[in-house]
Amino acid sequence: MNGVNAMPAPDCIFCKIVNGELPAEKVYEDDRIIAFKDISPKAKIHILAVPRQHITSLATLQPDNSALISHLMMQLSKIAREQGLPEGFRTVINTGPAGGQLVNHLHAHILGGSKLTVM
Repeated sequence: MNGVNAMPAPDCIFCKIVNGELPAEKVYEDDRIIAFKDISPKAKIHILAVPRQHITSLATLQPDNSALISHLMMQLSKIAREQGLPEGFRTVINTGPAGGQLVNHLHAHILGGSKLTVM
């Protein structure tokens, strides 16, 4: 491993949420991921799904992350249904500063609750 996807980053807000150092309104958690309500929602329902392992972004994924990322992706529909989005939702993963990523910890946005505009 090259060090980018290693131990929790000491200044990472999502690592602090994962470790219970900061509060979050959790809606789902298991041994590999955690999901919580976004504190600055961009839709009626806005959930962030975060791996417990610190991974900086999609751009830093390593082959040994494949099972974790598969698990994260497979849980997004379950989380969306549990949050009242059976008719559909949007998922977004921002990558890097130019891609709009504000927190350097891989996370997927689940957005819905009203008809979203076409992208």
